[in-house]
Amino acid sequence: MRAKTQYQCQECGAISPKWAGQCADCGAWNTFVETVVEAKPAKLNPRFAGIGGEAPGIHVLSEVAAGDEPRLPTNIAELDRVLGGGVVAGSVVLIGGDPGIGKSTLLLQMLSAVGADLPTLYVSGEESPRQIAMRARRLGLDAQSIRLLTETNIERVLEMAKRESPRLMVVDSIQTMYTDLLTSAPGSVGQVRETAAQLVRFAKSGGASVYLVGHVTKEGALAGPRVLEHMVDTVLYFEGDGGSRYRVVRAVKNRYGAVNELGVFAMTDKGLREVTNPSAIFLSRHEKDVPGSVVMVTREGTRPLLVEVQALVDESKLANPRRVTVGLDGNRLAMLLAIAHRHAGIVTYDQDVFVNVVGGVRVSETGADLAVLLAVLSSLRGRPLPQELVVFGEVGLAGEIRPVPGGPERLREAAKHGYTQAIVPRANAPKEKIDGMKIHAVTTLTQALAQT
Repeated sequence: MRAKTQYQCQECGAISPKWAGQCADCGAWNTFVETVVEAKPAKLNPRFAGIGGEAPGIHVLSEVAAGDEPRLPTNIAELDRVLGGGVVAGSVVLIGGDPGIGKSTLLLQMLSAVGADLPTLYVSGEESPRQIAMRARRLGLDAQSIRLLTETNIERVLEMAKRESPRLMVVDSIQTMYTDLLTSAPGSVGQVRETAAQLVRFAKSGGASVYLVGHVTKEGALAGPRVLEHMVDTVLYFEGDGGSRYRVVRAVKNRYGAVNELGVFAMTDKGLREVTNPSAIFLSRHEKDVPGSVVMVTREGTRPLLVEVQALVDESKLANPRRVTVGLDGNRLAMLLAIAHRHAGIVTYDQDVFVNVVGGVRVSETGADLAVLLAVLSSLRGRPLPQELVVFGEVGLAGEIRPVPGGPERLREAAKHGYTQAIVPRANAPKEKIDGMKIHAVTTLTQALAQT
């Protein structure tokens, strides 16, 4: 018997028995999405049933047994770092990225690496068994332990999964899956939400860890309803410059580990290989000192990372000079230039300013502020900064240099790579001396500029 369906407005939540172009309640257009009507009262989520060995119901939080979730390493250290230590039973992980960036390759390598330790299942809705076998052979993977299913109907997928009882299952991709409960096409908002909900229930009730591959839009966001990211436990983004062989996996949500944790890989003819020292690939030692270049120490999750920030300042012929950033927030650059003008007398309103983070990595933290301003000033004056110098610190609107998290760890990482000077916020200066490093602790922008 077919389940009863209805249409719900994604703007205001209004319910309609049939689809309509415009919502009669809020007036929004093309917002009705097909949903399944619950025929029975919702049951207690099995994920929360019997916590701490008790019966389902209301618990006193202090009496609930708390402990670390057991993890199984994937034998891929960079992936384990991003996941928070390894695979957690019953977890649901969503991984998104541009086409061809390496999502399927990484997950196939993961299944091959853990296949000897636990049963796995690879569900593909986009490729044939022959295509997947050719990729595994090209990558030199041990495919004997990988069970493969090519299917797009979620009911049949779950039926086969219950027979196989995998502990680790990959669904590639969630946008190709559909359920018989809905009449809309695969990839639509309703289909993505309902198929993902069934996979989440399967994972939580059976203890299997499920990895979902998600398509992204041209803006780089995960395609489909935003609720998809709320439903899963972990969201990973695959990032990388099209012209670079390096790939970055970033955790933007993780219920079992640190958010913004970073894993770095290099794409080779044998698949993705781990980069154990990512600071080295983002740094370029110039043959001689060049203006507009400075090394900063950013922090991604729990890992300090050295990256080179480059700036180019050139006379503008336009009424509105250009402000272009790659790997940084463009609005923040405009604010920093205004601070430099107001508190240090650095004039750039008649100059084009270009700022780039080398290596294709994106820096979102405010610790890059001071490095950006020093690189801009270096290019404007045509005066190189010392190659052995590292910089980090947040610049406030009053021209003050504010501290950032993890100052001592950043300095130790820089010292490990041979840097001997550092300009840092005074509050980030370490209490104990770091061998071989001279630290300039500053509190204002003018003090920082005086050190250069």
